[in-house]
Amino acid sequence: MSDEEPVRPVRVVVADDQTAIREALATVLDLQPDLEVVATARDGEQALAAAAEHSPDVVLMDLNMPRVDGVEATRLITERFPAVAVVVLTTFADEQYILAALGAGARGYLTKESGRQDIARAVRVAAAGQSVLDPAVRDRLLAAAIKNSAPAEQAVSGLAPGLTPREIEVLTLIGEGLTNRAIAERLVVGEATVKTHINNVFAKAHLRDRAQAVKYAFVHGLVKAGG
Repeated sequence: MSDEEPVRPVRVVVADDQTAIREALATVLDLQPDLEVVATARDGEQALAAAAEHSPDVVLMDLNMPRVDGVEATRLITERFPAVAVVVLTTFADEQYILAALGAGARGYLTKESGRQDIARAVRVAAAGQSVLDPAVRDRLLAAAIKNSAPAEQAVSGLAPGLTPREIEVLTLIGEGLTNRAIAERLVVGEATVKTHINNVFAKAHLRDRAQAVKYAFVHGLVKAGG
């Protein structure tokens, strides 16, 4: 008999005000052998209560909900329960919603056009301490960067001092939408090494989160819209 303890599944709370969507998401995630839905919530207030009661690893959060909306619920959960990751799953892909949710502390942002495997993967990635952006969301952030940046800024120049060639490479791959794991595979290094590079990039470039990193990579010409 093996002495190894079984791997604990990722514990998930699903928050969505539409009953059919909420139940469908819970069913889809529960069918994954490494995921366990421990509670569902029909609004942000219930999501906050579920996070307090069940100590989940991840809350899958809709944005447009009654009483307490998804952005405010995300802010409260990440503030009160920093070990809980929030992944937004919403119909909204507008810049204002994306930036509001990421600014509130969401670790991932998907649209409801995402497939069930993409949603499950995002939950796993968030539980592992990484971030994930839907390709459509990344494109919106790049479009916002284009709109808000002067043409002269859209060239490889003015990068933060002290960034090493490898850190610039990692920043470029973040701008292209790759997760930490995908970056590690691309560069043939460990995920811990990638995290160290990312922490260095964020510190040197004064970046708060992955959304800012995507915009920074575009503004400095490291990636192109649609690239």
